[in-house]
Amino acid sequence: MTFQHYSVLLNETIEQLDIKENGIYVDGTLGGGGHANAVLQRLGDGGRLIGIDQDAAAIQAAGERLAPFGDKVTVVRSNYSAMPQVLEDLGIHGVDGIVLDLGVSSYQLDTVERGFTYREDTVLDMRMDQRQTKTARDIVNDYTETELFHMIRDYGEDKFARNIAKHIVAAREKKPIETTGELNDIIRAAIPAKVRAKGGHPSKKTYQAIRIELNHELDVLKNTLGQMIDLLNDHGRICVITFHSLEDRIVKNIFNTSEKPCTCPPSFPVCVCGKKSKGKVISRKPILPSEEELTVNSRSKSAKLRVFERIKE
Repeated sequence: MTFQHYSVLLNETIEQLDIKENGIYVDGTLGGGGHANAVLQRLGDGGRLIGIDQDAAAIQAAGERLAPFGDKVTVVRSNYSAMPQVLEDLGIHGVDGIVLDLGVSSYQLDTVERGFTYREDTVLDMRMDQRQTKTARDIVNDYTETELFHMIRDYGEDKFARNIAKHIVAAREKKPIETTGELNDIIRAAIPAKVRAKGGHPSKKTYQAIRIELNHELDVLKNTLGQMIDLLNDHGRICVITFHSLEDRIVKNIFNTSEKPCTCPPSFPVCVCGKKSKGKVISRKPILPSEEELTVNSRSKSAKLRVFERIKE
């Protein structure tokens, strides 16, 4: 299958990046290279883009797509959490813009054997980076009932998390759970029929939870977003596209804290904690897809773009 990924909020992201002709930019979730391609088209001879992705299929597809830009682009297979080290290895000490699109690519969802989809019966995989040995199957079969409950409750925000965890443990006592079809049947049995009748696919939230847990998605975002802000040059911007409330909340909180880091009690007349602002939040409210984009790509309906600008004293 050809690697395909619709670049969500593409025009809005490019506009918010405020691209400098000879600037240096990083796409930390390269995917099919859509955002990167749009950035490169706006760069002059002195401009440069570094594309990072942990998915081998994305690296190959983006590398081919961006090849006409020659030395202006460098593609690296890694997780965006390694961005500081990647840039250091390239001799880069500051960048003018960073893009993160945290969505699962259409390729990953539609390539059945990758095991991300609950719409086909396939192996339980869900690895963003296939060099990783642990898979979704390991989580489903090895986690305790309590661990499964907390994972589905916290990362899937499913109110039936406890019952789903209980049903998974009961089912795997008879035989290991090997496929998405088997897991779907278990989840379906754990959710009341009247809820299934009017809700979306009953497995959606559990699959989200397993994918987040397996790929450490929230931990990586939480632990590295502040570091990425530090990589920005003066008036450089970072644009982050999220697809569910857990991600969006992390981005919003880190951006707000980076703008106003002071931890002094409100009663203090002056700041004594010594924490300095890193810049300003550009998007007080998240930027959402247009009606036109929603018509073209229904998967973009939950997307939110937030933007932060680095301002050095």
